[in-house]
Amino acid sequence: MQTTRLAIVRHGQTDWNLEKRIQGSTDIPLNSLGRAQAAETGLNLAGVPWAAIVSSPLVRAHETARIIAGELDLPAPLVIPELTERHHGEIEGLTFTERQLRFPDGSRVPGLESRQAVLDRVLPALERVAADHQGGQVIVVCHGGVIGTLVRYATDGARPAAGELIPNGSVHDFRWQDGRLELESFLSVP
Repeated sequence: MQTTRLAIVRHGQTDWNLEKRIQGSTDIPLNSLGRAQAAETGLNLAGVPWAAIVSSPLVRAHETARIIAGELDLPAPLVIPELTERHHGEIEGLTFTERQLRFPDGSRVPGLESRQAVLDRVLPALERVAADHQGGQVIVVCHGGVIGTLVRYATDGARPAAGELIPNGSVHDFRWQDGRLELESFLSVP
């Protein structure tokens, strides 16, 4: 099987990102800065022969993907339900400070999807994308929690390191090769 390059993009900013609220699977739209970030990311990805663009069904990711597709003159993004953000259960909508007050470190959060469950749904979806575009290059627009989980998986937990963020609009380069996901570049486009 040929190597498929996957440029995995975090969606643009939402008002909840700005307020540092945990979004999870809550469907929050982009704000004006988020739309500008999506356009800038599209411009930064120009000059590459992209085979396709795919996205999470959540509006913030799908709108980001549509804007990027427009900048790159690509067909409309294919929605892949398995790329949705990690479900955060009872902490969705809380700020990080509120989360710590309600559920201190080590506390069980009802409804919080495990990182393994995220991998169990996202990796097979990426494998299908790679198989459909063998030897090609695909843009995948999804979420910070998904990207962080994939980075941890591909680096055996070494990254993201403490203080290493996954900013809105950022691109992380992966490749699907020999039946597994490998990280090529963390945060290749700010």
